[in-house]
Amino acid sequence: MPETTDIAPDFTLPRDGGGEVTLSSLKPKSVVLFFYPRDDTSGCTKEAIGFTDAAGEFEAAGAVVLGISKDSIAKHDKFRDKHGLGVALLSDEDSDVCERYDVWKEKSMYGKKFFGIERSTFLIDGTGKIARVWRKVKVPGHVDEVLEAARAL
Repeated sequence: MPETTDIAPDFTLPRDGGGEVTLSSLKPKSVVLFFYPRDDTSGCTKEAIGFTDAAGEFEAAGAVVLGISKDSIAKHDKFRDKHGLGVALLSDEDSDVCERYDVWKEKSMYGKKFFGIERSTFLIDGTGKIARVWRKVKVPGHVDEVLEAARAL
């Protein structure tokens, strides 16, 4: 389970609009990785819009914002276009990256157990070390808290 001061597990994933993103290639910028359960659900939409609205402030703080879910690139493109999202959405369809960041968890809803992404955010500094981790994220106020931490790096 990656925690603060650990080197963030590197990855290359496909992104919305085509192309790929490799985490290590973003150095020396800091990176905000937000893992979210599913495109176009209410909490995920609010979170992605919140990060989009603050994208300029994150950029001014030297941070790149990346959203990751298991949704396909086609779903990401639709989600991005529908809500005018301005942050990169990466597809981890085989859940390899989700597992390496320990966000792929057993969940329970209406008495049924299933596996899904636990809403989590990782702030990675310019050297590739994890500076902060937020697990079981509640969306209200989260973007502001992450932005404050990014500015403090």
